[in-house]
Amino acid sequence: MARLKDYYKQEVAPALMKKFEYKSVMQIPKIDKVVVNIGAGDAKENAKVIDSIMSDLSIITAQHAVPTYAKKSVANFKLRAGMKIGAKVTLRGERMYEFIDRLFNLALPRVRDFKGINPNAFDGRGNYSLGLKEQLIFPEIEYEKVDKIRGMDIAFVTTANTDEEAKELLTLMGAPFAK
Repeated sequence: MARLKDYYKQEVAPALMKKFEYKSVMQIPKIDKVVVNIGAGDAKENAKVIDSIMSDLSIITAQHAVPTYAKKSVANFKLRAGMKIGAKVTLRGERMYEFIDRLFNLALPRVRDFKGINPNAFDGRGNYSLGLKEQLIFPEIEYEKVDKIRGMDIAFVTTANTDEEAKELLTLMGAPFAK
């Protein structure tokens, strides 16, 4: 939705500019991209699992998912390099803002006993990672059509230089951090 992007320009950017006393508007941090990833260890036995994951991701993000491949062979996991082991979607622009809006305002409040997302999951360079235990929290997913409940990783890549700036950015964008 365009309203989150407009909200960023009208509310978030000026608030960040004032709080961190930037000298240029180009210093204001913004969300660069959001990467949604689902890994499936059982995909090595059943190739149809990847198709199911890719369709779920496409429904959730409204963008085509691409498969991810194993980089190395691991004998203990019966895994060979080049095998499909998951799927991912990289969101930018309007779709990214729409996904963030749906995640923060629709999906996360549907989690049972939700107290907020972990405020310590920053990487030291201004990026934030979030793990979800099931894809059913998104209203687009129909419970009857799900073959198996799978978790997913969501990574917010920002242009912020520090974790403090990134946390303030995500908080102003509506991220429900735990107190």
